[in-house]
Amino acid sequence: MKKILFILFITTFNFACKSKLTTEVVAPIATDENTVTLDTAQMKSAEITTGTLEEKEISSVLKVNGKIDVPPQNMVSISVPLGGYLKATKLLPGMHVSKGEIIAVIEDQQYIQLQQDYLMAKAKISFLANEYNRQRELNKNQASSDKVYQQSEADYKAQSVMISATKEKLQLAGINVDRLSENNISKSINVYSPINGYVSKVNVNIGKYVSPIDVLFELINPTDIHLALKVFEKDVDKLFIGQKLIAYNNNQPDKKHPCEVLLIGKDLSANGNTDVHCHFEDYDKSLIPGTYMNAEIVVRSNKANVLPEDAIVHFENKDYVFVKITDKQFKMTAINIVNEENGLIEIKSVENISNKTFVVKGAYTLLMALKNKSEE
Repeated sequence: MKKILFILFITTFNFACKSKLTTEVVAPIATDENTVTLDTAQMKSAEITTGTLEEKEISSVLKVNGKIDVPPQNMVSISVPLGGYLKATKLLPGMHVSKGEIIAVIEDQQYIQLQQDYLMAKAKISFLANEYNRQRELNKNQASSDKVYQQSEADYKAQSVMISATKEKLQLAGINVDRLSENNISKSINVYSPINGYVSKVNVNIGKYVSPIDVLFELINPTDIHLALKVFEKDVDKLFIGQKLIAYNNNQPDKKHPCEVLLIGKDLSANGNTDVHCHFEDYDKSLIPGTYMNAEIVVRSNKANVLPEDAIVHFENKDYVFVKITDKQFKMTAINIVNEENGLIEIKSVENISNKTFVVKGAYTLLMALKNKSEE
């Protein structure tokens, strides 16, 4: 039996030497399951090239996530300072609104009363002003008592205060007092949009009474939305204001959105992270507040031990390199990849391979040889 096996081995060996090799190495001689040995013909066909670890500057990419947020100054809650019944509105969530556009009509009898008070106060102020001036002249000539003069002065000033206060209430309600007259008193007021944007929430329905503390609608100006990222404490010192980054979401990973770091938080949450606010360089309507985003931040360059990407093989969800043992013998060794950039792979320093020689070209050929041998 041993004689037969020996003859088969010799036959296979001679055939391998004479055959023209392709990228798959046939019949390697392995000393263990992770070591492969090639003969001269196989080495020449595989075009194996070796090299050592190089120390080069390589930029690392910090991968974080967060969500699209809106700064407080770009989010507006609409309420009615004096309250009333909602008479009309056409707003729906997601609807676009323009600055100055009528978004709701509110009616209440208090608006009638305010307009009545203002017009009556204005009508009476002329009489009180004339009476005040008349009493002042009489008092100068001692033809009128001080008490009568002082009373006329108090009445005039009190009426002036009432006019000013009522005017402010009307303006707060959105009523233009310059156009107000006894012929155009209205029981309703218009609510106008203070910004260009879109509706995010509608909290009322027609006919509902709203008080001054109720929020009718929430509007958002999306032109200045930003990205709020969660960055852990150990990575905060790698960031700086003005730093560039790329953001994308899981639904469209190929659509990149360039951003810039705008603000770095100064306190940490219970989870050990802080908020980093970033500004989108270009506004995109598809960017909706609340959407979760991923981000890649290129941090400062550091010197690292690197190998070319051709030196790395991926097998069974792990990364390996082939370490040179002899001129024709190589051992597959597991490694941990830290970072990669422009065809260079930064690997975690491991003492037992730091001074070794690696296969930097033809690594996959060796992997195929090793797999073919293990399957025999």
